[in-house]
Amino acid sequence: VSRLPRPAAVTWARRLNRLTIVWNSVEGVAVIIVGIRAHSISLIGWGFDSFIELTAGLVLAWRLRQETRHGVQHEADRRAQQLISVCFGVLAGYVGVESVRDLVSGDLPDASILGIALAALSLVVMPFLARLKLQLAQALGSRAVQAEAAQTGLCALLSGAVLVGLGANALFGWWWADPGAGMFIAVLAAYTAARMWRAGSLADTCCA
Repeated sequence: VSRLPRPAAVTWARRLNRLTIVWNSVEGVAVIIVGIRAHSISLIGWGFDSFIELTAGLVLAWRLRQETRHGVQHEADRRAQQLISVCFGVLAGYVGVESVRDLVSGDLPDASILGIALAALSLVVMPFLARLKLQLAQALGSRAVQAEAAQTGLCALLSGAVLVGLGANALFGWWWADPGAGMFIAVLAAYTAARMWRAGSLADTCCA
């Protein structure tokens, strides 16, 4: 994939972008509904991340459309990258505050078999999509595509954290594992937001 001609790489990037938008729309609604019913901050945070990733996907769709219409756009790439990094920051703030609140109040989440199944499915799908997107980012020399690929990779890590937290609660009654997974989500999202904001623009890549 990383060796595709640029026009073909743009086409594939747009296809994966559309798939990501559809997937996260469905996943976000399903996970948040399940999370609210189970009183699970890790599920709600993960569902919120799905909508953050949906926003990032829409930003990237704009970025790719700019290239299709006007050619390589350094400024558009940089703007898209920064908007995606802001999405990470919003996610970190929300999930961090809610996780601390649940830890302090001792709010007990319910066991959620459906939530476990959704997290396991995402853990299978998301790493595959993230790898494809990173290869396309190399082909395009695009920090925006790289940032969106990182968002997909983060979703995979979140799925794993949620799976551990829900599993520990369901099997051992460790209620604190759920907000603990939420704290992990918040810290990872904050780190990624800062790293993506500081990343160089498309003009700094080898493919510019």
